[in-house]
Order: sequence, then C-alpha cells, then structure tokens
Amino acid sequence: MMRFHALRKRMLLLFQRLGKALMLPVSVLPAAAILIGIGYWMDPLGFGDGFLFSRILVQVGLIILDHVPILFAVGVSLGMAKERDGSAALSGLLGYLVLTRVLSTESVAQYQQIPVLEVSEAFSRIGNQFTGILSGLVGAYMFNRFSTLQLPSGLNFFGGKRFVPIISALAMVLVSLPLYYVWPLLYEGLIVFGTRISALGPLGAGIYGFLNRLLIPLGLHHPLNSVFWFDVIGINDIGNFWQGIGEYGKTGQYLAGFFPIMMFGLPGAALAMGKKAMKGQKRKTRSFMGTAAVASFLTGITEPLEFSFMFVAPPLYVLHAFLTGVSLFLAAQFQWIAGFSFSAGLTDFLLSLRMPMSKDMGMLLILGIVMFFLYYFSFSYAIERFQLLTPGREPKKVKKEEESTLYSRNYKKLAKTILKASGGQENILQVDACITRLRLDVMDEKKVSDKRLRSMGAMAVLKQEGHVQVIIGPEVHFILEELKQLL
Repeated sequence: MMRFHALRKRMLLLFQRLGKALMLPVSVLPAAAILIGIGYWMDPLGFGDGFLFSRILVQVGLIILDHVPILFAVGVSLGMAKERDGSAALSGLLGYLVLTRVLSTESVAQYQQIPVLEVSEAFSRIGNQFTGILSGLVGAYMFNRFSTLQLPSGLNFFGGKRFVPIISALAMVLVSLPLYYVWPLLYEGLIVFGTRISALGPLGAGIYGFLNRLLIPLGLHHPLNSVFWFDVIGINDIGNFWQGIGEYGKTGQYLAGFFPIMMFGLPGAALAMGKKAMKGQKRKTRSFMGTAAVASFLTGITEPLEFSFMFVAPPLYVLHAFLTGVSLFLAAQFQWIAGFSFSAGLTDFLLSLRMPMSKDMGMLLILGIVMFFLYYFSFSYAIERFQLLTPGREPKKVKKEEESTLYSRNYKKLAKTILKASGGQENILQVDACITRLRLDVMDEKKVSDKRLRSMGAMAVLKQEGHVQVIIGPEVHFILEELKQLL
C-alpha cells in the first residue's frame, strides 16, 4: 500500500510537470489564431486568396497549426529537462522525426510486405500530439541521464550534451518497437471512445464539457482535449475551425460552449463569492475576484478562479463542471459556433467573428448572460445554504499585515514573505512558474506553511514529495523574478 501511495505521488508529480512543460508549446497557438484571424479580416471573401499579404498571414498561421506535434516534442523535452538547454530540445525533435519515419505508412508496408493502401490507418496518424509528447519525454529523460556523460578521450567530443541527441534517436527506435503493436490498439480505442461521444451529437459535446472541467484537478484534461481538439482521431476541432474546413454548424462544437462559461459564467461565480465574503475580508476577496474575473473574461485563463474554490468547496466545482457541460450541449444543439486556439476569452471570440465556420455567435453572448446569472444565483444559494468555505469565509482571521499581501504590488516584500513561509532559502532547491502557479522544488515540503501562504491570499497550496505549488494568479511572474533575485 505504501509503495502504491508513493507511486501515485510520483505519477501526479509527473503529470503536473508535464502540464507545466506543455504550456510552452500551447502558448504559441494564440499566435497562429491572431495571424489567421487578421488575414481573414483583411480578406473575408477570399479567405486569404485575394490579397497577397493576407494570404501570407493565413499561411504562416496554418504552418503553426500543422506542426503542433513538433512543437509538443520540442516544448516537452525542453520543459521536462533539468536544464533549459538546446540539446534537450534537439533531442525531442530528433526523436519525433525518428519515430514518425520508423512507423510511417510506407515503412510499415515494407515491414509487412503489403501494399500501402492495406496498412492500418493508425500509422497514417502516427505524427500526432501523443507521439510528440512521448518523443519529448524520451528526449528529456535522455538529457537528464546522459548530459554529463564522459566518454574515453578519443571519443570525448561526442560525450556530454552532444551525446544526448544521438542516444535519443537510438532510444526512439526501441520505443517504436512496442508502439508498432500498441499504437493501432490504442488508436482504435480512442476512435471508439471519440466516436461514441461524438455520435451522441450535442449530448456528447455536453458530456465532454463536463469531463473537461472535472479532470482539471488531476491534470488529466489534456489527453481528453487532444481527442476532440486535435487530429488524434480525425475530429481536430481547433485545426479545422481555423482552417475553415469541416461541416458548417458542427465544426467548433467542442469549443463554442466554453465562451459563455469563461467570459460570463465564472465572472458570475466570482461576483457571488465576493459578495458572500465575511465582513472584514470583503475588500481583499473582491479585489482578487475582480482581477481573476477580468482575466477569465479577456483571455479565458480560469485557473485563478477555479483553484480558489476547487479544493475548499468541491460541490461548487462539480456544479461548475455540470454547467459547463450544459453550455456545450446548448451551443452544439442550436449550432452557435465560435472557436479558440488558446482559450475561450474575448480575444479569441473577436478573432472568430470573420471565420468561415463561425455561426450565430451573438447567441453565445446571450447564453453567456444567462450563464452569468445562473452562476451568480446558484453559487450564492449554495454558499449560503451549505455554509461553504469559499475565499473570504475562512473561520480564522489573519494578521492585517499578511491579509493584504497578495493584493499589493510590493512584489519584493511579497517574495520575502513567501520565502520565509516556504522554509527559508536553505529549503528551496529551484523556483519556477506557469501562468498562475508558483512551483517550488524543496528539501522538505513539511517546512512549507500552508496556513501562512493561504493567509497571504494564495488560492491553494498543493504538495507532493519534494515539490510544492502555490496557486497565486497572473501576477505570479513578477513574484518569481523577485524570488530569483533573493535566491
């Protein structure tokens, strides 16, 4: 049992590190949306064919979308490596190229001595996000294992970091062997799952929306998203929407329903939690909720809001997941379509206006207004009726000097306080951050004071063996820079 518990902890840590590493390639996707969106705005009738500069913008954006697996291979390898080194990125890229060549349709046809047309369709889609991530993980592992390897003097030129791409390429040949048998089975399983869900039409979109939110605490929403958003089983909702291909009224149905939630629903929840805060904590709570609501509305970044009640009030989070499913169901049922490349905020909504697959986008705004009030009243009722401990309703008061720390802009002072609450400089091995989370590698996670960090305004403190995540908000990068200076 203890071994299982330790293994579970390591797996959770791996998924969280992977989620952080994926933020690098995923953050490139908005650039593709912006380029394609501007190109279509400049030439809405020809969709980039009637105006040279417009066509250039559209084609550059499509290049990014067409090579997402390569971005994943490079980004994951770089993000999971112990150093952000070019040889790690090169290893991920080379591993991906090796795997996709070894398991290409033409190669498999030669192995099996059959015509290309008789090869399993699975191998025609071997270049996807899954194999990109897998290549990145292998590249990162090889870098961490062999980047300091010393060879005999005559071969020492190929030692150290130069050895990493070489061994990564050889390793991917070995990885390709089991994948040769496993990938067709996995592919067929994904097809069955995706087909069964997609065959349900709008109901399937609703089920997907519910599971999408429900899996976020475990970090398992990424694999689910890849089935519907990318070209793993042929749905490819993001790629098809921005390329203007597919079926009008259906392409984008796994994207559209998120706009009412992120632009309106979650801000409604933020208003409810701000109003239900206890006397003496209202100003602090409303300040945070206002900032988080604006981030959700403009950019679709929901982590600050969701993590603020995800762990302290799980029933509210289940309600949030259910309402997300309802929103996706309604948008798909009535074919109100808009798309995003990064997240469902105002930025991507505006870029969708002239896209050929967009349909009745104004109705998404009306649905959003309905969701705003639905979130506001349902959250208000649940908080009051069941006395849920949402932010600002903590039973203990905190010291005044710490109470407003996260809501000030004195990031240097804040970094010092966080350092002290994390066990001091001697307890910190490494610091990093993603969009909203401060990530700490520590000697002893028990020395990190959850109570003090929460009293400063942190939404959540997540601990694994040797690793701590502090959910802060979009300003985390300013704090990170100050912490690096202190360390």
